[in-house]
Amino acid sequence: MSTPELVWLSPPPADWNATLRDVGPLADPAAWNALVALANFRLDSLATTRLDRRHQALFGDEPPTGLATRPVRLAVLASSTIDHLLPALRVAALRRDIWLHVHTGEYGQYGRELSDATSDLHDYEPDTVLFALDAHHLLAGCDAGAEDVDARFAQVTDMLVSNWRQARRAFNGTIVQQTVLPVFPRLLGNNEHRLAGGRAGLVERLNATLRTLADAEGVDLLAIDSRAAQDGIGAWFDQMLWHRAKQEVHPAAASMYGDLLGRIVAARQGRSFKCLVLDLDNTIWGGVIGDDGIEGIKLGQGSAIGEAYVAFQSYARSLARRGIILAVCSKNDEVNALEPFEKHPDMVLRRNDIACFVANWIDKASNLRTIAERLNIGLDSLVFVDDNPFERDLVRRELPMVGVPELPEDPGLFAQTISDAGYFEAVALTGEDMERSARYQANLARETLKNDTTDVEGYLRGLNMELRWSPFDRVGSQRIVQLVNKTNQFNLTTRRTDEAAVLALIGDPQALTLQLRLLDQFGDNGVIAIVIGRFDEGTGDLRLHTWLMSCRVLGRQVEAATLNVIAGHARVLGAVRLIGEYVQSAKNGMVREHYARLGFDLLERSAAGHTSWALALPDFQPRPSFIRTVGV
Repeated sequence: MSTPELVWLSPPPADWNATLRDVGPLADPAAWNALVALANFRLDSLATTRLDRRHQALFGDEPPTGLATRPVRLAVLASSTIDHLLPALRVAALRRDIWLHVHTGEYGQYGRELSDATSDLHDYEPDTVLFALDAHHLLAGCDAGAEDVDARFAQVTDMLVSNWRQARRAFNGTIVQQTVLPVFPRLLGNNEHRLAGGRAGLVERLNATLRTLADAEGVDLLAIDSRAAQDGIGAWFDQMLWHRAKQEVHPAAASMYGDLLGRIVAARQGRSFKCLVLDLDNTIWGGVIGDDGIEGIKLGQGSAIGEAYVAFQSYARSLARRGIILAVCSKNDEVNALEPFEKHPDMVLRRNDIACFVANWIDKASNLRTIAERLNIGLDSLVFVDDNPFERDLVRRELPMVGVPELPEDPGLFAQTISDAGYFEAVALTGEDMERSARYQANLARETLKNDTTDVEGYLRGLNMELRWSPFDRVGSQRIVQLVNKTNQFNLTTRRTDEAAVLALIGDPQALTLQLRLLDQFGDNGVIAIVIGRFDEGTGDLRLHTWLMSCRVLGRQVEAATLNVIAGHARVLGAVRLIGEYVQSAKNGMVREHYARLGFDLLERSAAGHTSWALALPDFQPRPSFIRTVGV
């Protein structure tokens, strides 16, 4: 039996245990950061348990202050033994800088807990609920004739949907459903699906049905069946452990199980990576372009290793087509580095697939900073892929927030390794995501034009910008949630939300909701700003609960144009004053004086850095800008 390992993480250093023992003191943010760093190694079950114990001792009851992520309260509603999985769940969240607390109910009593409003589950008030229901439990009694099996199967799926809806009504949070492991021996063999009462076939049917129902209900899937198909069911399930302890998930698979859930939790907070940065030599082709020349590198050409590099390029291009930004970071002369992209017949990736191309002899940590700056994204959005262990280690030390996977020696395994790591986990895919790479390339073109001119006003006027606004709607709800949960820098309050809360604002007569997108001569920037406010008839104030913008549009007068739109809507609601809030976080210092720059007067400043600001609407004159505003 193979053990499912987190092979993309580097092995722990020799002093890992000693470093863990020295972490402290209680509730110190520096201690939290140390634990996060220790979690980002390939840990065995013993090390995972040790790390979790220290984590629980220091932060078990309360998260550290100043976290950039939202604390998560997870309820696991299970029909089998799950205690052995809990350390891996907490450590997987810790690996992503997320504090996670777990509630588990009495064994097998999830139905009673869910329906009883006085239960410990309801007192706990989780924001995330995982239904971890095993195959034996769900398919009990499904071994009769075809008619009875279909009726029982319908009961099971109806029960699952009812559970999801009940949990959402009660807790208004994220619902996750675990898929079913194929734990039953086959009775008919290859064509098991033809046996109506065969539970092995019913597992496949149930998992297929779960995927359809989960999409319809907005439920996220923890797809352990897919992972077990890759690792082998023996790595995930042991009949004797089931009979002895009712453990469905094997302890050896605990770390992988925790990581799969951790990806969903992180994705719901916009914590997935969004840019794949590629080295060139021996990473996307074999050989060294500067030494071997375009004729000498290994790429396609009927050789096994050349075809492996082509397959990896194809994977990278597929990521780009689903919205992941591609960049190049190479120690090379730029002319040499570009030649295969322009001339090699077997190159899958071409220059126009790469949003940012950096090839020089500067160290790669510095170049990654340049790439993040040019793309106007955080370093914690980058995944850096390099075949050279020295370069990987350098970047890990200098830029610990960058994802740096361990690569196998065989390039045929590169794509699978990146996929297995789950860096680009997504719980939904919007049209905005699909167009992201093209938008970033267009943004670089804008910046190039800006840098080539000394007439800033002429540059802005020449962009021919149009800001289109509309209230929240169901079509845009997923993108709204995505932006609110992942935007950290230009975010006045860093308040997070979920789809249910967004949908509740639609049609609320006292709510101001705006989703704004910016168009210019280079194309559509997509939705670049979200504003949420609430009008108080008693005071005449409209308080801005959320104002966030994409950093890629800063410096184009979008802030002023957005304020003009806000003020117009506030007046329609009957407001006489706008109240803006700034809540300081670890990453939003750039907007500390946002309201002051827009002409608001300071009302209050707290010791913690929280400020509130006011703008009198009767005297307000629209701020000048070169942007047309259009309602759609």
